[in-house]
Amino acid sequence: MSKQPTSKRQWRDGAAPSAKKTAKPSKSKARPKNETGKTASQPYGQKASDGIKPQNAPKQRAAKAKKLVVRNPNQKIMEHARDLKERRSDLSRMEPERLQKVLAASGVGSRREMEEWINNGWVTVNGKTAQLGDKVTPDDHVTVKGSIIKLKWADRLPRIILYYKQEGEIVSRDDPQGRVSIFDRLPQAASSRWVAIGRLDINTSGLLILTTSGELVQRFAHPSFEVEREYAVRVLGGLTTEQMRSLTEEGVMLEDGLAKVERIYEQGGEGANKWYNVVIKEGRNREVRRIFESQGLTVSRLVRVGFGPIGLPNRLKRGQFYELNPAEVANILKWAEMLLPGEYRRKKA
Repeated sequence: MSKQPTSKRQWRDGAAPSAKKTAKPSKSKARPKNETGKTASQPYGQKASDGIKPQNAPKQRAAKAKKLVVRNPNQKIMEHARDLKERRSDLSRMEPERLQKVLAASGVGSRREMEEWINNGWVTVNGKTAQLGDKVTPDDHVTVKGSIIKLKWADRLPRIILYYKQEGEIVSRDDPQGRVSIFDRLPQAASSRWVAIGRLDINTSGLLILTTSGELVQRFAHPSFEVEREYAVRVLGGLTTEQMRSLTEEGVMLEDGLAKVERIYEQGGEGANKWYNVVIKEGRNREVRRIFESQGLTVSRLVRVGFGPIGLPNRLKRGQFYELNPAEVANILKWAEMLLPGEYRRKKA
């Protein structure tokens, strides 16, 4: 007869969590064995014949990220920033927006997901089933799957934070493996939610931009805008001059299409390890790693150091975040050709 587990950890590793009590386990039936070959105890109420269903791993605890504190700018900049923060757009003057765009900006789901829901007939506007291509205004009443949705409109300046992502962190809110998410470490956005502009895989560190503006995410991340991403890459070995020329002029064919490097140059290194600075205009999954793998090299360290007009601040340490002040946010919106609160596009004649 096997020894009963003496701790919660042993109990967890030996059997799945208990379901509701249904019947006492039969003494005559043999107990199942775990991966180590040892007999595992069954939680009370679960029969051995029921089988063990896979369960989500327990969520790892994550310490909150520290905020980078910087010196206040001069009085003139502070007054300008205060004015920008207090500005509001007149909702009655806002142009109609595509329904899926407004729903995504309101935190209901992604644009693609909203398009599917609209096609499925799960969205209504003013009591009528919505169609793909419909536009809405602040005066419209929208329901999704029978629930009334309070639409959020870009009537004020969005928030933007820069986070120095560490290796081992994921850029997702849901993870069956219970790994540490960057959203566990960042402060919550009042009456809104943070959206990451592009993702970094679990083994990549560096600059991660998050904002409360869905439109700004689109301007940064959508391939049609060709926003540059800059990386510091460490590899074992090195590229020849001909290989670097080929990557920038001809590109390399990967399994999901042609990949081209905008700029690449050597940044030194120690021993067999060499560092390269690489700039690309796409954000495909593991693209930089796959580009180097196509040249017979394995990336041992990958750090994003720039995205569009934003670079990784020198004072920002790993695991820290910095929130842009309103004046800095306004400059990013101007770069993205987005309107500031209180500004309106002139109607074409």
